[in-house]
Amino acid sequence: MSKADSPLKIAILSRNSRLYSTKRLVEAARLRGHEVEVIDPLMCYMDITSKKPMIKYKDRVLDDFQAIIPRIGASVTFYGTAILRQFEMMGVYPVNESVAIGRSRDKLRALQILSRKGLGLPRTGFAHSTKMTQSLIELVGGAPLVVKLLEGTQGKGVVLAETNKAAEALIEAFREMKANFLVQEFVKEANGTDIRCFVVGDKVVASMLRRAKEGEFRSNLHRGGIAEKIKITPQERETAVKAAKALGLNVAGVDLLRSSHGPSIMEVNSSPGLEGIENTTKIDVAGLIVEFIEKNAKIHKTKTKGKG
Repeated sequence: MSKADSPLKIAILSRNSRLYSTKRLVEAARLRGHEVEVIDPLMCYMDITSKKPMIKYKDRVLDDFQAIIPRIGASVTFYGTAILRQFEMMGVYPVNESVAIGRSRDKLRALQILSRKGLGLPRTGFAHSTKMTQSLIELVGGAPLVVKLLEGTQGKGVVLAETNKAAEALIEAFREMKANFLVQEFVKEANGTDIRCFVVGDKVVASMLRRAKEGEFRSNLHRGGIAEKIKITPQERETAVKAAKALGLNVAGVDLLRSSHGPSIMEVNSSPGLEGIENTTKIDVAGLIVEFIEKNAKIHKTKTKGKG
C-alpha cells in the first residue's frame, strides 16, 4: 500500500502492545507514513473541566492525536469507553465511537437494535422471574438450546443445554448466581460452524468459516476452533454490513450462522481480532483499517462528539 499524502498522529487504545492485533495496526500505520503510539487506557486520567476536556497519560498531556483506534477489552469497557469519550470531546476522530462500542458490549441492547432493524437473529428469550423458566424454554423452541451470559466473551459463559431438564437446571443455576443471561435457539443446521465477516466502513473486506473442534459446539478460535477462507453470499455480505451500521460501528467482526431461514446474527464484535482473519485470508486487514482512517479522519467528525 502507498503512503498517505498527509501523515497523521494516531493513538491505539490497548492494554498490551505485544498483542498481534495491536502490533499489526502499529506496523500498518507506520508503513503508510503515520506516527502511532499505543496508549494503555487504564494509565490515563481525565481532567473533566468545563469547555476544556483533557487527558493525561503518565503525567503527559495527550492533545496532539488526530485519530484513535480503540482496542478496548471487555473487562475494561466502562473505563476504556470513558477515556475514548473524552478523546471524542477533544475532537479526536475515533474509528469506532464510544457509544457504538457500548451498544455492542451490551448483548441484550445489541440484539434489540438489530431486531428493530429487521435483521436475522436466532430466536432469543430474556426474563427475570424464575416463574418464566418453562415459558422461556418454549419460546426458543425447546432443547437443545443455548444459554448465554450477557457479560461473556470469546465463547465464555455460553452453554449448550441438550434437554429441557438440563436447560431448567442451567437457568436456575444462573439465576442463583444473580447473573444476567439470554436463552437462544440452537441452530442445528449450522453444524458447529459460523462465519466471521470483517467489516470496514461499508464493506466486508474479509471473511472466514470457523469450525468447532470435535465435541465442542463453540467455534471460537480461542476455544480450539479451526478457520478456513470462505466465499460468502450477497445476502450474508449485506447482513454483516447492516449489522455493523445498526450499532454505529465502522470496524466490526460480525458472526453469522447459516440457518434454514437465512443468515442469523450471533454477535457483533467492536474489537475483532486480526490474527485469525489475516492468517486465514492473507488479506492485509490492518492496512485497510488505516486506509479507512486516512479517508475519514477529521476533527470533531463523530456522530455524538462524546455526548452519548
